[in-house]
Amino acid sequence: MGQQQKQDDEQVRIAPSILSADFSKLAEEIHAIERAGADCVHVDVMDGCFVPNISIGPVVVEAVRRCTDLPLDVHLMIEAPERYIDDFIAAGASTLGVHVEASPHLHRSLQKIREAGVRACAVINPGTPAVALEPVLEEVDQVLLMSVNPGFGGQQFIHTTLPKIATLRRWIDERGLQVDLEVDGGVKVETIGDAARAGADVFVAGTAVFGTSDYKVAIDSLRRAARR
Repeated sequence: MGQQQKQDDEQVRIAPSILSADFSKLAEEIHAIERAGADCVHVDVMDGCFVPNISIGPVVVEAVRRCTDLPLDVHLMIEAPERYIDDFIAAGASTLGVHVEASPHLHRSLQKIREAGVRACAVINPGTPAVALEPVLEEVDQVLLMSVNPGFGGQQFIHTTLPKIATLRRWIDERGLQVDLEVDGGVKVETIGDAARAGADVFVAGTAVFGTSDYKVAIDSLRRAARR
């Protein structure tokens, strides 16, 4: 592998979402994406209120933590996430994401996450403007833009989110911030290149990985498409 390709690979991080995994053999699925070259494990937490689906809680996150040394990118799609920050930190989250739309005291929640030594992430839905993240860019380690309306896997990428990705990339670079720019929803070989060109560097992929027969081929294909 050439030096330039190695640098490109480091800038393209793939975070398979276990929402699309086979939960009857979750440990095996996590070990499989680890061997396939995943950079972290994305964990979607849904409460059936903030989004129209229910997924998992801290007990499952704790079990996932015991399965792998990969970072756990935990995305809270729940109402009043500040009530559960301590629980998910204790469960082993490496990065903890809270939605702008669900967090009336967003700064306080992000500061609490960081004070616990966990990476803080602020998240916005497709219909929320990028400017909603601007006040907290200095308070986070990562921002996450949803490129589908959250709640279910397998949805189609919303291309009108691309200008928001570009805007946030510009703000992050202009301020010299070390903030990861993650995109989640409809990420596959056909769409990841657009998101990468707009400025994203972390890509959540659910069915694009777990819906295939070879996770390594899937992850490698996503990386190549992002580099292109």
